[in-house]
Amino acid sequence: MKSNLLKKHAKSFYWASFFLSSNTLDKCSSLYNFCRTLDDIVDDNNNLSVKKEIFSKFKNDFENKNLNNQIIKDMWSIIDNESISKQIVMDLFDGVETDLEEKVVINSKKDLLVYSYRVAGTVGLMMSKILKVKNKEALKGAIDLGIAMQLTNIARDVCEDNARNRQYVKHDFSSIRDIINESQVFYEKSFKSISSIPVNSRFSVIVARRVYRKIGDYILNQKNIDNYNKAGKIYVPVFEKVIQTFLSIIDFIRLLFVKKLNYENQLNHNILEQEINLNERI
Repeated sequence: MKSNLLKKHAKSFYWASFFLSSNTLDKCSSLYNFCRTLDDIVDDNNNLSVKKEIFSKFKNDFENKNLNNQIIKDMWSIIDNESISKQIVMDLFDGVETDLEEKVVINSKKDLLVYSYRVAGTVGLMMSKILKVKNKEALKGAIDLGIAMQLTNIARDVCEDNARNRQYVKHDFSSIRDIINESQVFYEKSFKSISSIPVNSRFSVIVARRVYRKIGDYILNQKNIDNYNKAGKIYVPVFEKVIQTFLSIIDFIRLLFVKKLNYENQLNHNILEQEINLNERI
């Protein structure tokens, strides 16, 4: 079943997926499997040259539409059926390839946002296409939600990334707190855009947004770097997911009253636009 990887590796998203129709879940799972395959290539314990070779082959198979690979076949089906720009997928490849270095260090906000767009904003954009979002302002918000979630990932995985010789944020609690605060801006700016998602799929995204955002609170609860280092990978416990799911009902009702969508995060998108033409992707 396509959702097996989702269940195993993405507990927050799997929780939210219960509120999707089976057809939509099937497409979202295919997208997740494609993204997960790329992640596994760069995070594997193979030496760097082997990983680069595997990555290059997978990328070539994708570009050449090697439909003998079921994951690629499913991905091309989504691209064709949902009118997704191939450039968005190539952005994702570019982001993943960033990690195929002996040492990865990100030193500027621009580089951090570009990286986060490539590895996660792209996924938010493709998810919105699957969910039949047409409004261009809302699609910008989908990018923001993807970036917000990636910043949460980065804040959570500092120890794990350091072990892989990757530094997206400094290994001190002040820097981790700062990146969580930065993620809050993107979570906030993404909220109204969810009103453009058809009602039958909307609640799932509301729940995913709330549950994933809560990871940041659990990170901040560690209070200092020693506790953070000892905590391991931080997850939102089931009881908290239940609470956030009930609170999502309030969000759902609030979004029913959104009449006009005005995009409100242009300052950060101007930073992205220095390197990425978002209008071409949307």
